Amino acid sequence: MELGVFGRGLLIGLSIAAPVGPIGVLCIHRTLAEGRLAGLATGLGAATADALYGVVAAFGITAIANLLVGYQGAIRLVGGLFLCYLGLRTFLSSPTERAATAAGQTLLGAYGSALALTLTNPLTILSFAAIFAGAGIAATPGAYDAAALLVLGVLLGSAAWWLILSGAVAALRGRLTGTALCWINHLSGLVLLVFGVLALVSLR
Repeated sequence: MELGVFGRGLLIGLSIAAPVGPIGVLCIHRTLAEGRLAGLATGLGAATADALYGVVAAFGITAIANLLVGYQGAIRLVGGLFLCYLGLRTFLSSPTERAATAAGQTLLGAYGSALALTLTNPLTILSFAAIFAGAGIAATPGAYDAAALLVLGVLLGSAAWWLILSGAVAALRGRLTGTALCWINHLSGLVLLVFGVLALVSLR
């Protein structure tokens, strides 16, 4: 039973992380620009946010869930503006021919920004609540051990995806020319900007 719950958590974490969104684009860009560790740190920030939302859903912490949903407008406004800023900065940045060595401060910044961006989508909590309820575990009295295993599975499943993605992109980086990296910067910046604008438009 416990292994089955943990396995479901792994699958949930992978399925939530795998779709390409703003964090995926950011992970790819940072891996190309700053190296594999920067991309992985970005992904781990998102994985941490997924786990935090998973905790709220799995343990039925309704006060936090209601607060997040109640203030979703303000939270999404901040997230949308941050995405627009990242998009413009990425679009205007010049690619380097070699990945820079990511210092601790750079890694912490990559982790923190991805964590903040992922947390600025409070509707994610509703997705987790639905998934966990479907798993028959969410907010079930006396099932806290199973809920903890499910959340751990979500964290590790999400982290595994980011490890795979950053590793694959890093392996391809050496084959890309400066011109290709420049186009990738422009495309990544535009995609992030579009995500930011969509987030802002959704507030209307």
